[in-house]
Amino acid sequence: MEAKYLKVEELEKELKQGKLDSLYFLYGDEKFLLEKVLKKIHSLFGKTINGINYITIDETNVNSIISNIETPCFGFEKKLIVAKNTGLFKKDTKGKAKKNDNTIKAKLNEYLNNNFNDIKDFNILVFVEDEIEKSDLAKFIEKNGIICNFEFQKANQLQARIKAITNAYKVNIDNPTLIYFIECCGTSMQELINEIRKLIEYVGVNGTITKQDIDSLSIKKIESVIFDLTDSLGKKNVKNAIDVLRNLILAKEPVQKILITLYNHFKKLYLVKLALKNNKDIVYSLDLKPNQMFLVNKYKMQAGYFKIEEIRTILQKLSDLDYEYKIGLIDLETGFEAILCAYV
Repeated sequence: MEAKYLKVEELEKELKQGKLDSLYFLYGDEKFLLEKVLKKIHSLFGKTINGINYITIDETNVNSIISNIETPCFGFEKKLIVAKNTGLFKKDTKGKAKKNDNTIKAKLNEYLNNNFNDIKDFNILVFVEDEIEKSDLAKFIEKNGIICNFEFQKANQLQARIKAITNAYKVNIDNPTLIYFIECCGTSMQELINEIRKLIEYVGVNGTITKQDIDSLSIKKIESVIFDLTDSLGKKNVKNAIDVLRNLILAKEPVQKILITLYNHFKKLYLVKLALKNNKDIVYSLDLKPNQMFLVNKYKMQAGYFKIEEIRTILQKLSDLDYEYKIGLIDLETGFEAILCAYV
C-alpha cells in the first residue's frame, strides 16, 4: 500500500463519506481543524471504552504502545489507539539522545513492519504530532498510512469556511466584509470561530454582519491594529494614529509588545521598499506563509506612504526609544507619542 498524502479538505471529505482507514499521521500548525478531524475519526469509530477499545498514548506511557496494540479488545471488533505527542518523531539531540526513546522507536518500527497485516484488521492507529521527522518509523507510515499536514489555511479557504458557518446560521456577510473580518482577526481557525460566533449572535437570524459590527465587537489582532496605526500615520493623520495607540494601551496590550510589533512592521515596510526598488519578490523578502499572501497588497500600499529615508528614521527612533526606556530616561507611551507627532 502506498501512502496517501491528503489535503485537509480531502481528508474531511473521506471522513464525511464514512471512510475510515487503519493508520493515520496527522500533524501541523492548524490545531483547530486537526482536533476536529480527530473527533470525526472518534465519532466514526463508534462507541469506545477507555482501556478496552480506546487507548491514548503520550510521552509518559509510550513504552506501552506495542503491548496495547497486541492486547485483544475483548467484546469489540476493533480498537482505536491515539498516540499523541509521543516524542517518537522528534529529532534526537546529539549527545543527548534518549536511549529509551530510540529503543521504542526501533521496536515499534520492527513490530509494525512484521505484523501490520494483522494489526490493521483489529486496530485503527492514529499518530498526532507537531511535525514528522525523517526516521525508519516515519518511512513505514509513509508507505502504509494516510498522512495529512494541517497547515494554516489560505485566505480563500478561510473565507469559504467562515461563509459556510454564517450560511448555516442564516446570517449574511458580503465578501469585502468577510475579507476585512479575516484581516482584523487573524488566520487561526479557533480565533475566527470564536469571533464569528459573537457576530452571529449579535446580528441574529437573517441579519447582516457589517464592518462596523466587526470594529465594535471583535478582538482585533495587534498586527491588524498596527496596520490601522500605520495607515493613519502614512496619511498624516497623527491624531488618529495616537488614538489607535492609546486604545491599544487601554485594551491592556503590553507597551513593550506594541514597540516590538511596530518596529517589526516598519522593518517589513523597509524590506518592501527595497524589494520594489530592486525588482525582488515581496513574498520571498518578507518570508510570508501561504495564509499571509493577502498581506502583500497591504504592505505595498503602506510602503507607498513613506520614503525609504523616513522608514529608516522611524526605525532608528523606535530603537533609540527602546534603549532610553531601558535606562530609565523616558516612558514608553510618551516616547511613542513623541515619535508619532514628529512625523508630520
